[in-house]
Amino acid sequence: MDKTEGNTALKFQIRQLEAFRAVAETGSITKAAAVLGISQPAVSRLMSDFSKSVGFELFQRRRGVLEPTSDSRYLLAEVSRILDRLDHLDDLRRDIAERKSGHIRIACLPGFATSHLPGVLVDFLADRPGVTVTLEPDRPERILEWIIGEQYDCAITDGFSGHPATEATDVKIRSVLIMPEGHPLAERALLRPSDIQQEKLIHSRRDSPFFRQLERAFAEDGAQINSWIEVRQFTAACTIVAQGHGVSVVSALDAEQYRDQGLIIRPFAPQLDHRLSILRPITGNASPLVFDFIKAFTDSLAPYTVPMSRRTRSGATASSAH
Repeated sequence: MDKTEGNTALKFQIRQLEAFRAVAETGSITKAAAVLGISQPAVSRLMSDFSKSVGFELFQRRRGVLEPTSDSRYLLAEVSRILDRLDHLDDLRRDIAERKSGHIRIACLPGFATSHLPGVLVDFLADRPGVTVTLEPDRPERILEWIIGEQYDCAITDGFSGHPATEATDVKIRSVLIMPEGHPLAERALLRPSDIQQEKLIHSRRDSPFFRQLERAFAEDGAQINSWIEVRQFTAACTIVAQGHGVSVVSALDAEQYRDQGLIIRPFAPQLDHRLSILRPITGNASPLVFDFIKAFTDSLAPYTVPMSRRTRSGATASSAH
């Protein structure tokens, strides 16, 4: 194609293509105008301009009907494909605008991938049949790398202290005491550190912020921790206790997932808060779908949370207990 031909191609207008197809399908300027919702002179003008652009006659009249010429028949097939693709593009645009289509990449802690999050995703996607999701669990350090590098749209982590390349929505989860069914302490309505100092305690890693809270609570109550098993994730503690061994102080969110598996859940004082963070790249152009998902996820945590504000922070460290 030479320069002149290239410039001619650029003169094509979508309305000309629509008018060309409408006339070809109806065989009449009058009927095409009715289909397009415009005047007959407007259709005639569109056809005249389009004919000049392509460089040949588009129609010939036979028995009062406008029929495509042999040259324009070849053109008609391609024009129809183009308009069909544009229709699909418009449908896709509408779906995206109405948040019915798109893809969300979510990173999370391993415990979330197998407990609370799948149910939230199923509910979220139920009204969005055109939306797909990638869910990738990993350790907090890797999750932070992914978000900084904008490899994922959002992430669910804990022990997050901030990074200038991220925005974090923080949620504080209440803690509870869990014990096996039939445990003598199940008769108590509220339990303190001194009540469980003789019990084998399953707890989060000693370098985690949550364990430091727990250690301080025991010290202030004049009690000592009877450490038995140290775990990285609350879900591991729940599994062990559900099998009839030891007690543990865990997030109310994790405990609830195991309520029907042999756990007794009781309030624990003083209240220890486990902070979750929903991250996203601060420089990324997040789609409305991402914000909708973040809201849906934080709303799902409402029964277990203490209200907290949203903020952007800098200086990152990460330590997991989920």
